[in-house]
Amino acid sequence: MPLEKTLANKRIPELITGYITKNGIVFISLLIFLLSSVFVRGFFSPVNLTNVLRQITVVTIIALGATFVIILGHINVSYGSCVALIGCLTCKVMVVSGSLPLALLVGLALGLFIGLVNGAVITWFGIPAFIMTLAVTTIARGIVLLFTDARPITGMNPEFKFIGQGSLGFIPVSVLVMIVLFAISWIMLNKTAFGRHIFATGGNEQAATASGVKTKSVVRKAFLFDGLMTAVAGIVMMSRLNSGQPASGVGYEFDAITAVVVGGTSLAGGSGSIVGTIIGAVIVGILNNCLNLLNVNTYVQQITKGVIILIAVIVDMLSKRSRR
Repeated sequence: MPLEKTLANKRIPELITGYITKNGIVFISLLIFLLSSVFVRGFFSPVNLTNVLRQITVVTIIALGATFVIILGHINVSYGSCVALIGCLTCKVMVVSGSLPLALLVGLALGLFIGLVNGAVITWFGIPAFIMTLAVTTIARGIVLLFTDARPITGMNPEFKFIGQGSLGFIPVSVLVMIVLFAISWIMLNKTAFGRHIFATGGNEQAATASGVKTKSVVRKAFLFDGLMTAVAGIVMMSRLNSGQPASGVGYEFDAITAVVVGGTSLAGGSGSIVGTIIGAVIVGILNNCLNLLNVNTYVQQITKGVIILIAVIVDMLSKRSRR
């Protein structure tokens, strides 16, 4: 009996440590929220919290698609340019045709096309995703600057800004869009065969292939979904601005990847979660908001984000070594 009690007492700290390790991102987010509420003036006001939610919607929607890609062990660095291209094309079609549904359809179709091209080239030619999407970054930014002549597109339909600026009750429409996409992404990743194949392919592609998983098809579908999320993000962002801004989206890929990695998804592939991505996006959003409220220099903010993603990657590598 004393021996059993001693063993039980030894296991309690191990269980607590294991629980904290498993749910560390939740504790970190709560800690950051509490510290921000106490030390940053104006942070806890309803207006500012609503503003934080509005600000993180675009990056979070991008990050939802990025989660699938990163779990596969790939990385997409073209989000910022693609958001600008898709958003501006949506605005251009709206101005020319006067049709909001047609403009939205064209924007979503372009996102799917970009995702299709990324996935096809990466799987057919074996080009690393980083190189492929780096090329897409330059191409997309060049196209959007060319067809807009580097000038903003104005004259939107009045209904368009409702997506990015409107509210249903006290909840912004853009936040509702983000919540719906979060639910869809969570179901896809956790409750479907496609989600299981994502984890299997990212964890060990050779073993997944040997088990009958069509890994190339999985990669193409992931980039297709990634492109769709990028399109929605581009539409939401331009709706919030109520204009097409060809120079917009700079650095969005970094914020999205930071949110995914901070949320616990491994850059090496094979592990990650949609819930973690949402929490990571909230952490990044709160940090950005607090740094702005404190009037921290923009360059210092960039340094801070770089340090955060570096720490997140180091923690991920150390945890993997510990598990081994």
